[in-house]
Amino acid sequence: MSPFILNLPDNFDHKTLDISVYVASKLYEDAILSAGQAAEMAGLSKRAFIEIMGKYGVSVFSSSTEDILNDVNNA
Repeated sequence: MSPFILNLPDNFDHKTLDISVYVASKLYEDAILSAGQAAEMAGLSKRAFIEIMGKYGVSVFSSSTEDILNDVNNA
C-alpha cells in the first residue's frame, strides 16, 4: 500500500467516521477497487468489509444490467 495524506478541517470530528473505510467503500461503489482491494485498503477482511457496506450506503450487489444478466445465466 502506498501512503496517502488527506488534509481535513480542524473542526472535523474524525472519531465519528473511519475515514479509510469510508473512502474504500466509495472507491468500491464506483468500481475503482474490487471488494478485496477495498477491504485491504480499509484494513479489514473481505467478509468484514462487505458486512459493513450498508452502514456507508453501499450495496454489495451490482446494479449493472450486464452483471445481473451474467449472474442469471450462470445460476
